[in-house]
Amino acid sequence: MTTVRLPLFPLNTVLFPGLVLPLNVFEERYRAMMRSLLALPEDARRFAVVAIRDGHEVAPSAPGLPDPTALPERGAAAGFGPDPARAFHKVGCVADAASIRQRPDGTFEVLVTGTVRVRLLSVDASGPFLTAHLEQLPEEPGDEAEALAEGVLRAFRQYQKQLAGARERSLTTSAQLPEEPRVVSYLVAAAMVLDTPTKQRLLQAPDTTSRLRDELNLLRSETAILRSLPSLPAPELTRAPTSLN
Repeated sequence: MTTVRLPLFPLNTVLFPGLVLPLNVFEERYRAMMRSLLALPEDARRFAVVAIRDGHEVAPSAPGLPDPTALPERGAAAGFGPDPARAFHKVGCVADAASIRQRPDGTFEVLVTGTVRVRLLSVDASGPFLTAHLEQLPEEPGDEAEALAEGVLRAFRQYQKQLAGARERSLTTSAQLPEEPRVVSYLVAAAMVLDTPTKQRLLQAPDTTSRLRDELNLLRSETAILRSLPSLPAPELTRAPTSLN
């Protein structure tokens, strides 16, 4: 297995390979990370995104409660407890920073694309921001990926129509859905309205077939639920919501 050490950006969301995520970076530890990345060649500006299991994306910035005299936590691991590795899910995604733009106030607008899945081996909190030792995870297709991908796409189109609600239009009228099973599995996982633990489960599926099978069950279940609910806003398929750190 290939291992690598990269800066670590914990979020309350899951990043999937091939998907785009805009970030609004304002906290000092993550500003330091972006400044460090800007010092690297453009093709080396990478970091790992992991979903938070326990803790907070934003370190406390005011005296805590119930003790109003308590000082806010500071440092790379602030908000994540004495052992930050325990606060994160063990499987994440490497993010390629396609664009890093510093604002006049020192905050950053960042646009990243997920590339490959990685397993978190260890976390280092000794520097100005977290870094991690990571192991790249292979993506095996499994035995039924092609057939399942076709079924997932059909079910996803029905799910889209339910999300579109009274407008009754496809969310991809101007975009062709992919056919390659692995790409289908990640696109559908990112586009469905699911909680973080469920998205995390899809990210760390052992192979594409397992992920697609899980998605097919989820799509059927969620579509049935949506039929009985009022119209819901539809998410953009190739982006997750902007995440604050």
